[in-house]
Amino acid sequence: MSTEHVTCARKGRGRPKQFDRDDALDKALDLFWRHGYEATSLAELVEATGAKAPTLYAEFGNKEGLFRAAVERYVTQFAERDASLLTDPNRSLPQALGDFFRATAAMFTDKELPSGCFITCTTAAFNGGKEPQADALSSCHHLQENMLIKFLALRQQRGEFENTIDIGALAKFLTCFLQGMSVQARDGTSCADLDQVTDRLIALWPALLQSAG
Repeated sequence: MSTEHVTCARKGRGRPKQFDRDDALDKALDLFWRHGYEATSLAELVEATGAKAPTLYAEFGNKEGLFRAAVERYVTQFAERDASLLTDPNRSLPQALGDFFRATAAMFTDKELPSGCFITCTTAAFNGGKEPQADALSSCHHLQENMLIKFLALRQQRGEFENTIDIGALAKFLTCFLQGMSVQARDGTSCADLDQVTDRLIALWPALLQSAG
């Protein structure tokens, strides 16, 4: 074999593609989000990520490890990205809450993403079981509720509503409202329709505070 032929053969083979962890997680997250944990096979994860099974096992341990990493990726990329709307001191309480809910609705209905909330949709599939995968969701399952508790506690300290109001119960109500929006988005409800629901919620805010007192 000539030197020229060997050189051409090496150039043709090229370097092996470098594993991109973030890209693999984004693709795995998309699959888990659309189909759930059980319905997503390792073969589908291999095909979607473009990585071979030994590479995924070396990086994440197993399918459960990949799922846990995907959960963390969701929290970083999506669940916490609109939190600044709740911490902006220049927004009134109803305005901050309305803006946060509308931003969440926009994410739930984004055509570039699977519909609804990944945490809500995936948790429902485990039916309250004690599977390790369900445990992976437990630390972030109440993420939005805790964000709302902090938001309401700060606004209560600023005197925007009475100290007698149970902010825990109020945050729980708002979280259930958000989870309902996720289910509606999963069923095909548009962002515009969810925004109208948010508008009604904000219009009822004074009555909600009165009933929570």
